[in-house]
Amino acid sequence: MGIAARYVWAGLSLLAAACAGAPPPPAGIASSGRAAGPACHSASASLAFDFDGAAPYACAVKGERSFELLVTPEHAPPINPSPWYAFRYEAKGDAPVSVTLRYLESGHRYAPKLSAGGGAWRDIPAEVSADGSSARLDLPTGGGIVAAQELVVPADTSAALARWSKASGAPVFTIGASHDGRLIEAIRLGRADAPKLVILLGRQHPPEVTGAIAMEAFVDALAGRAASLGEVQVLVVPMLNPDGVARGHWRANRGAVDLNRDWGEFTQPETRGVRAWLDALPAGVRPVLMVDFHSTARNLFYVQGNEASAGQAAFLAAWLGGQEQAYPGHPFTLEPRNANPGSGTAKNWFHQTYAIPAYTYEVADTADRAATRAAARALAARMLEALAAQGGMTEP
Repeated sequence: MGIAARYVWAGLSLLAAACAGAPPPPAGIASSGRAAGPACHSASASLAFDFDGAAPYACAVKGERSFELLVTPEHAPPINPSPWYAFRYEAKGDAPVSVTLRYLESGHRYAPKLSAGGGAWRDIPAEVSADGSSARLDLPTGGGIVAAQELVVPADTSAALARWSKASGAPVFTIGASHDGRLIEAIRLGRADAPKLVILLGRQHPPEVTGAIAMEAFVDALAGRAASLGEVQVLVVPMLNPDGVARGHWRANRGAVDLNRDWGEFTQPETRGVRAWLDALPAGVRPVLMVDFHSTARNLFYVQGNEASAGQAAFLAAWLGGQEQAYPGHPFTLEPRNANPGSGTAKNWFHQTYAIPAYTYEVADTADRAATRAAARALAARMLEALAAQGGMTEP
């Protein structure tokens, strides 16, 4: 990071502290109840960051209805270019509100979305600079929440867990707590003594919402069939990084660590919680598959390369082989990747530790949401069929 960027970085807290408070959320916009973050306002419009998913970015008033936000990562670069943003705005009168996003150490990635309440989100246009370093949004009068993607925050995940519990009869439990003390919630579908364990992980990286959307639909399909899972049980950890999600991080947890680089070293409480749960498995229960849900530029699965055993290759063929164009509106590719020793990804650690298939399920940032859900439900059912057909996939 250059000297100028370091100076900006050091001054962010001062810029944020200079911003004033804002009025309460408008009708229909839920607040998390946490203390209001930095905000800025004029006589007729205001911006605030007082809800889960919003990072308290430095904000400047450029005019009566014009603002700028400096979109910055949660720790000093280098960092993955996933510049998340979320803010609430309120505006009086009939004129639109202009908000310019200026990105530090990144470029524009996420097309903005607007919710005026009721849970519905819609795309809104952005005028992106030629070099991608800024984007201007002209927001309609009234108010709402603008975010890089739909907000799926810890409360939403807890609601999904409660729904899966009701559908399956399985209790929700915790496998640990984050740096901020947020519970890492989980559910186990199927019999506790079922010998074949599937592990599903989600939200290691906070902005990757399309992966969360796919995971929710995937687990919906499994929860509805929990009574017929037979020899299979499924551990579901849908939000491994609740601090990062709640705080609006680009990549890391509260410990400034990319959790998907911590598998093996286990320096963070979130990954340690999963490992401790696995270490306590009863005799006769063993992992047979791990799937980690993420988002990226396009739909794909990262799978094992030529390191896969014959049984693992057969399982891949049975589950995902030939399915790349099978789901309307949701084509995907299979991307074989051999393990990079010491990389710390869940994919590599689970494959190396348990000698099982371990895949990264990536969903495009811009994926059609309905098609994503439909494909995920179908892929969940097909996974169970492949597990039944293939038996064990570990090395002999």
